[in-house]
Amino acid sequence: MIFSFRASRRLVRSLTLCVALVLSPETLAAQDLLAWREARTMQDLVDQMEDWLDTHTDLPRRATSPRIQLTDHAHVASMSQDHRAAASPTLRGLYDPDEEAIWLVRPWDACNPYDVSTLLHELVHHRQAEAGHWYCPGAQELPAYRIQQAWLNDLGLEPDVNWIAVVIEAGCTPRDIHPD
Repeated sequence: MIFSFRASRRLVRSLTLCVALVLSPETLAAQDLLAWREARTMQDLVDQMEDWLDTHTDLPRRATSPRIQLTDHAHVASMSQDHRAAASPTLRGLYDPDEEAIWLVRPWDACNPYDVSTLLHELVHHRQAEAGHWYCPGAQELPAYRIQQAWLNDLGLEPDVNWIAVVIEAGCTPRDIHPD
């Protein structure tokens, strides 16, 4: 194919611009953000999420990864010590600090960013379990939801979170208090 001199200069400029856009830091960051979609195994996905947490949080990575299990809602609800959370039909995951295990509720899809954000949320709890003292288990929820929100926001998505309930739970206030 033969191009005129002017057309070949335009072609070279266009190709240069395309290469610059593809290699720009913003584009590379976007590619890194979407790298989780290329994970072939659950461990690959966990490693991707752990790398994101290393970059975006102060929580130290633990020496061992948690065990990941898929289960049904009834099983997770029976494991939950927090009856409010267990009763929620939107409960999508649970971290068991004693077993160092993350339980994800079926249906769970590694290609669905909301499902992956649940895994990320539970990985935050895995890190929190070793990173410090919490007045109550609910105190861990607000930071975990904020980190989950940041990840989803980076993808241009919004989490479906009842922030009022999360803040109340994070306050560690006893419920069912009746004045005498």
